[in-house]
Amino acid sequence: MEYETPLFFHVMQYADRADRDVVDMVSGNPDWEPPQALRDGLREYADLEPDQFQYPPSEGLLELREEIAARRGVDAEQVVITNGAGEANYLAMARALERDRGDEVLLTDPVYPYYPGKTTMLGGTQRFVAADDEGRLDPADVREAASEETAAIVVNSPNNPTGAVYPEETVRELVAVAEEYDAILVSDEVYDHFDLSGEFSSALGVDSAHRIVTNAFSKSMAITGVRVGYAVFPPHLVENAKSRHMLVNVATTRPGQYAVLQALRETGPDYYEANRDLLRERVATFTDALDAAGAEYTTPKGSFYVMARFDGYPGTLENVERLIDEAGVAGMPGEAFGDSRTEWLRFALVTPRVEEAAERLATYFD
Repeated sequence: MEYETPLFFHVMQYADRADRDVVDMVSGNPDWEPPQALRDGLREYADLEPDQFQYPPSEGLLELREEIAARRGVDAEQVVITNGAGEANYLAMARALERDRGDEVLLTDPVYPYYPGKTTMLGGTQRFVAADDEGRLDPADVREAASEETAAIVVNSPNNPTGAVYPEETVRELVAVAEEYDAILVSDEVYDHFDLSGEFSSALGVDSAHRIVTNAFSKSMAITGVRVGYAVFPPHLVENAKSRHMLVNVATTRPGQYAVLQALRETGPDYYEANRDLLRERVATFTDALDAAGAEYTTPKGSFYVMARFDGYPGTLENVERLIDEAGVAGMPGEAFGDSRTEWLRFALVTPRVEEAAERLATYFD
């Protein structure tokens, strides 16, 4: 079987091997500090008794599941702690497909590249629904694309790569489409703390047996390397998800869960607001420079990505490598995100060198 291998690591490795200084705007690794309570929790964990370094419960530490459940308005038994949002999405998509309801997975175009790869790995068939120029998804288009073969509809809000945010009406309509076709809406909400518009609405706000919500602390707490995520399943879908999780991963890092729990309990809203303010400043800085370069671009309403199109410079892997070599800026090729953005490049604003990168781009495309 041939898998669609995402290009992220290829581009990062190419940038690392470059013979010049390169500003990395490829990965979604936040460059700001994690919560102090998380650091404290990890230090505290190091001094615990040896039994605390053994397997945790496979579905996750009960206290963490209860904390998440209380915040999300669900029962703790519906929550499975996963190896980041990546595994959460894998479990959700697998659960949708293994119902023998169909093998089709509806994905957006542009799309986060790991979703098509997971679809193929799980034996599903991809079908794409185009988003509009700002990355928004029209539920009417999803309904038109859906069929009796549709097992899952996978969406991501706030969105990677476009920065689009789906309002409550859109989310409710997407759940309704899933219900109409006996499909599962998989709502990846890993960027929920980076809603810059105030319009974000979680699919957990819709009471339905046809939606699974995935999330993680990787982005919100700036800990992509800690690998603590979760999925919230409807009660009738959760047991098989727990079994698959046990067979694939056994369990997720116990120290990471312990530290995340402490950070959830002790970190106030100011931490998250400060990070959103930082991103707003970076968006303004970066898009001002894109204006100076004569580029077309998307202004994100959430997450921390900007897509840009430079006249006569399509978003191919070859052009991304050229930009690394000649301008010293590493982004992602638009072709990695689907057919609709092949003329575009995607840049992650998770570097303190955003202004420098913007100046390099403006100079290069002048």
